Amino acid sequence: MRPPEHWHLRQRRPSRRWPLLAALGALAIAVVAIGAWRWPSGGGEAQPQLASSVLGSGCQGGANCDQAPAADFSAGDVIPPRIRGRAAVVIEVSCGELLFSHNPDLRFAPASLTKIATALVAVDHTSLTDTADVQVNSALMAASTGSTVMGLEPGMRLSMRDLLYGLLLPSGNDAAVAIAQAVSGSVPAFVQLMNAKVAALGMQNTHFTNPHGLDETGLYTSARDIAELGRALLAQPELAAIVRTKRYQPAWDGAEVWNGNELLGSYPGAAGVKIGYTERAGQTIVAAAERGGRRIIVSVLSTWDRYGDATALLDWAFASTQRACSIR
Repeated sequence: MRPPEHWHLRQRRPSRRWPLLAALGALAIAVVAIGAWRWPSGGGEAQPQLASSVLGSGCQGGANCDQAPAADFSAGDVIPPRIRGRAAVVIEVSCGELLFSHNPDLRFAPASLTKIATALVAVDHTSLTDTADVQVNSALMAASTGSTVMGLEPGMRLSMRDLLYGLLLPSGNDAAVAIAQAVSGSVPAFVQLMNAKVAALGMQNTHFTNPHGLDETGLYTSARDIAELGRALLAQPELAAIVRTKRYQPAWDGAEVWNGNELLGSYPGAAGVKIGYTERAGQTIVAAAERGGRRIIVSVLSTWDRYGDATALLDWAFASTQRACSIR
């Protein structure tokens, strides 16, 4: 499902009596409106910020959501690129050095980035060879919620490995529920494990209410927290291998599952991790790439150009910084 168009301009028909003045007035209004949309107040080198109305206000940080953004960066001489996302961070994976931050601790709806935490909890409590008895009807889930699904049906028996591929490649909400039920017996019990996981990692700006990321009150994360969860996923070799896989054949009679992350195969050195979208969250992404012996991870929340933002930040990180971990 593609995000809706984000801007519509309608010009009034010029009056017959004053055609020139009407045309000039309409043009001035359009120029001012477009300028207000593209750039935040305050000028300078601040990052562009989308108005709350554009993406349904996925921010849960109160009044701070509408403040002009302040971009901070700590490495390199090259000015970071302008991005469309309302929050972002760039991290050197090997040591966790923060290279760039833009509203890193404000709370936004994560959409399917939630599934990063689902996968981490799953490998904490099960083996990838464990078998799950599926109770989820993906057709009903897709019809009732508009969910992306891997195609599960009640009565199937699949390995946890197959379910994790279905979770992280096509972003199957049915796989998320099946994993939760297999690990904890119920979705609420599994969500408790998810929140215990982020609490143990010291994260104060992330809270989960479900294992898939469909919009709900109380479901939020921050750019810093979700990037660190992505970094934790990359530290798990089996999960790291899954998120960089383009397609996978589960042990069933159905079709292969495909990875929806378009950076794989298009961005040099791309290594996953996860994309997401809901009307409230807008587009979201956690992206990782490897180059010259380095691995960089980027998170962007509440954007309408996740691939453009992630690519620009990755290019900047690789081009303008040395290995942050070796220059302390």
